[in-house]
Amino acid sequence: MKPRNQDILTAAARLLAAHGYHGLSMRDLARETGTSLANLYNYFASKEDIAFALQTRAFETLIASAEQATKDVEGPDERFYAFVYSHVRFMTANRDVARVLVEEAGELPPKRRRAVRALKERYFEIARAIVVDLYRAGCGKPGALPAGAPTGAEAARSTYNIFGMLNWVYGWYDEARHGTVEDVARSIYGLALCGMVARCPSSAMLSGVERHVAQFRVPSPIVSVEA
Repeated sequence: MKPRNQDILTAAARLLAAHGYHGLSMRDLARETGTSLANLYNYFASKEDIAFALQTRAFETLIASAEQATKDVEGPDERFYAFVYSHVRFMTANRDVARVLVEEAGELPPKRRRAVRALKERYFEIARAIVVDLYRAGCGKPGALPAGAPTGAEAARSTYNIFGMLNWVYGWYDEARHGTVEDVARSIYGLALCGMVARCPSSAMLSGVERHVAQFRVPSPIVSVEA
């Protein structure tokens, strides 16, 4: 039976995560998918094409998932948690792809890196816009800094720091040791929004957002967004 396009990408993500871009060969991938090398080339002309397809589909999926998760969610706190929860679900459900995104992003040639970068920037902007709304809403606690729009640099720094927590979840998360995906999302949410000792997060609010996001299936970057 001929492997489907998504079967090839799934196997490629597994091999890339294990051996890196330079350790991946089309011959190994053909063997992994149980097809001939000639037939594999009918799907992808090179491992560069495969790596590019993996990265573009992954970011298209992250964008679509974040937009779906945050749509119709009121309040910047709730939207922020929906974004965090959506991202954590993706990274823990698609660990091989997550490793490729984080560790193999620089292996593509410049033109294709720019195309992937454009998708990254679209995804980053979703998070940055939520961060700006959080700053504007402020905390409301006595003694807290007044609400207001942050500088562009401050909003960018905060957003990058949040992604610093989010993106490495795939590398350390173990459900038996660290709890559920919701537990991880709540920890990141609390750290980003209130720090370690503030008593800000509302469990009732978070539960409502979790139910909203959970109604959508966990997306796969291997299956096209249109599917």
